[in-house]
Amino acid sequence: MIEYKLDNKNEFIKLVQSEILTSSEVLDELQISRQALSSLVKREKLVPIKELTRDRLFLKEDIENRKEAVKELQTKYRPYDK
Repeated sequence: MIEYKLDNKNEFIKLVQSEILTSSEVLDELQISRQALSSLVKREKLVPIKELTRDRLFLKEDIENRKEAVKELQTKYRPYDK
């Protein structure tokens, strides 16, 4: 896990802008549908850090970890696909 040290509000804002993703950004990043994202959340494969009325927020680190897990699964189960 990454540790953050923030000295002021501007650093906090930069951190949030670079390390927090909305549901829409996650959809683009993982190239999945809203239904697939909902399924990942229900199965606790992705855990939002905050749920709002019409959106969820996720840690970028968690999304990058999910991308790596998907690559590993694709290699394992479809070794000849590129």
